Amino acid sequence: MEKESLFAYVPAMQITETLTMSIPGHIDPVPVPRAFVPRADGRIDLIGLSKADLRLALETAQLEPRQAKLRAKQLWHWMYNRGATQFSVMTDISKTMQPWLEQRFVISRPQVIEAQVSTDGTRKWLLRSDDGQDYEMVFIPDADRGTLCVSSQVGCTLNCRFCHTGTMRLVRNLTASEIVGQVMLARDGLGEWPSQPEGRLLTNIVMMGMGEPLYNFEAVRDALKLIMDGDGLSLSKRRITLSTSGVVPMMARAGEEIGVNLAVSLHGVTKEVRDEIVPLNRKYGIEELLQACADYPGANNARRITFEYVMLKDKNDSDAEARELVRLIKKYQLPAKVNLIPFNPWPGANYECSTPERIKSFSSIVFAGGISAPVRTPRGRDIDAACGQLKTASEKKSRAELDALADEKQAALG
Repeated sequence: MEKESLFAYVPAMQITETLTMSIPGHIDPVPVPRAFVPRADGRIDLIGLSKADLRLALETAQLEPRQAKLRAKQLWHWMYNRGATQFSVMTDISKTMQPWLEQRFVISRPQVIEAQVSTDGTRKWLLRSDDGQDYEMVFIPDADRGTLCVSSQVGCTLNCRFCHTGTMRLVRNLTASEIVGQVMLARDGLGEWPSQPEGRLLTNIVMMGMGEPLYNFEAVRDALKLIMDGDGLSLSKRRITLSTSGVVPMMARAGEEIGVNLAVSLHGVTKEVRDEIVPLNRKYGIEELLQACADYPGANNARRITFEYVMLKDKNDSDAEARELVRLIKKYQLPAKVNLIPFNPWPGANYECSTPERIKSFSSIVFAGGISAPVRTPRGRDIDAACGQLKTASEKKSRAELDALADEKQAALG
């Protein structure tokens, strides 16, 4: 088959969100047409395809259906259980078939532009897509777990006032391939191939990186389904958390179609405060948001909703606001816990972190109301990897500097 005819096949899950981008602002993003840009070499990326799409890609490349079914099963195993990125290592695929696959397909990883390690062990990667867009992911190791913070967009449209990522313009949504690719790359870096059900360093995923996941719903859903697939990366939905700033119309759909844990960036208990620091509140108010939480499929005492609450000095940290938080959670009978997050500073921020004494008092009031309210220990602050600090270093370094770094890394790899 000629390479040109491969363009006839572009898997639906790969391009649904590639063909849309969002208009920044305090309104729901508006889909606008974007031309699909194939890889420069014309090959189809297999990472991020569902089992059905993987088989269809092979059939579209003129592989006989029974052969396509067999090869799809083999490819799936090598990609998601063995971490293979080259067809030449796939020992159960014939040496004549390997170059045929190589001509038509690729098993990608995001390009690493920079990798940093914090003094506390937190790792942050600056990644670059095929079309030159930069985004970040973070790995946070703990004694009993390892959590990967995954991005869903390049930039963000929400403009939350306390968040450094919110000062970026939204460039585009990440594809399912780019979302899954972050998990694959992290497992590469942690040496976690072949895949094992026990003893993993990467045990949890949080969709809390750059972007609002529910404004890129289809790609996030498709990526997480692949990550949860028992024959693939096989991460339990109980170990995956999706964080939203409150895109109310998409919350029930997320519960039904994805079914992972829900975290809500609350950060305020009054309309005035939340309107300021989470502008999406002007569209979907607190009461509407909390009702959507109450209606979230699968939420119960064993799978509580997490409310993220960043502690801002003299803004949202009073005892009265702690009591109001308890009242609201009880009013809606929410199975919930509250993560209190000391504000992580960044250049140009208009806020300061609450004092330790104020945070302790706030936490004590919420605990006294029968709701768990632990204070999150800041991680990765020294490399700007902590909550609210993600903003691609591409805006801090010149493009020439980053290109030079990429060239050096490529040269080192030979």
